[in-house]
Amino acid sequence: MRAYSRADEGLGFLLRYENVAWYDNGAVRILDRRIYPIRTEFVTCRSHGEVAQAIADMVTQSAGPYTAASMGMALAAHEAAGRADILDYLKDAAYTLSHARPTTVARMEAITGGCLKAAERALAEGHDPEKAIFDYAIGLLEHRYTRLSHTAVTLVDQFPKKGVVMTQCFAETIVGTMLREAAERGYDIRLICPETRPYLQGARLTASVAIDQGVDTTVITDNMPGFVMKDQKVDLFTSAADAICMDGHIVNKVGTFQIALCAHYHGIPYFVTGAPDKKHETVDGIVIEHRDGALVCDALGTRTTKEGVKGYYPAFDITPPKLVAGVATDKGMFSPYDLHRYYDGEEQGLYTTANA
Repeated sequence: MRAYSRADEGLGFLLRYENVAWYDNGAVRILDRRIYPIRTEFVTCRSHGEVAQAIADMVTQSAGPYTAASMGMALAAHEAAGRADILDYLKDAAYTLSHARPTTVARMEAITGGCLKAAERALAEGHDPEKAIFDYAIGLLEHRYTRLSHTAVTLVDQFPKKGVVMTQCFAETIVGTMLREAAERGYDIRLICPETRPYLQGARLTASVAIDQGVDTTVITDNMPGFVMKDQKVDLFTSAADAICMDGHIVNKVGTFQIALCAHYHGIPYFVTGAPDKKHETVDGIVIEHRDGALVCDALGTRTTKEGVKGYYPAFDITPPKLVAGVATDKGMFSPYDLHRYYDGEEQGLYTTANA
């Protein structure tokens, strides 16, 4: 893996830092991933509450909320400038931002907690907490992208030099870094992306990053993976995860479980990417977010069912460890049954840094 002047160098448009979420002069600008690439539009938030609402409304998805939350904390510091109770205000903002969506609270708390510590240090030293949080947010991006670049090395070690990889949903940074790593090795990889209804993240986001990076990319509907795996000779299935429980259960976009089942049936390995979540010792503590069922009754705003038909939309599902060939991390490949070893020797992970 070669060195980069910035860890997002060479990645697709929507993975560049400024195109995820960016704080500047009292506002956070977030790329609206609900409509990209049909339209390239940004949502401008002028309060941390608006940032939390944008996260809840799926303006940004996958790891995008992590960036939005840290930028939202910088905005909260701007809002609280001059207040005697600035730390209390920031603590309230941290809670609001970290709890915008229920399934990822643990990771979001790590991010907003790091921002709080950066602000506390700045105030103790007589520095500007707004700048301190923004600098921390940029450092966190570099930290996460760099570590996911190492994760990409671990994952791509499992790729064939010429072959077919199937993804699920939008794995954010790892999509770009794994394709960048494969290209640097001279691998000839074809990507197959299930569309991931109802927001179509696979079709709109994963496929966009891949095509931006010059990869042969094919989109399929969500009911095709089982057939396509055999018909198109898929070599490997991979996804990121919204939570990797320490007991090896994988929580990810709904549909991951059924693709993992198909992969297992066909003898195709499933590798998940990310870092184990110490706050989720077992899967029992996971709260599956249920979103508005009406979303599955339309396609990009056009209703596809008759009035009165109900929809049901669990946003995530759970894949048991026996369907997981390995957990690819920045520290190498781990068995889903041996994830505690990831933390041997250090406490930081993808969502905190050494100075958090």
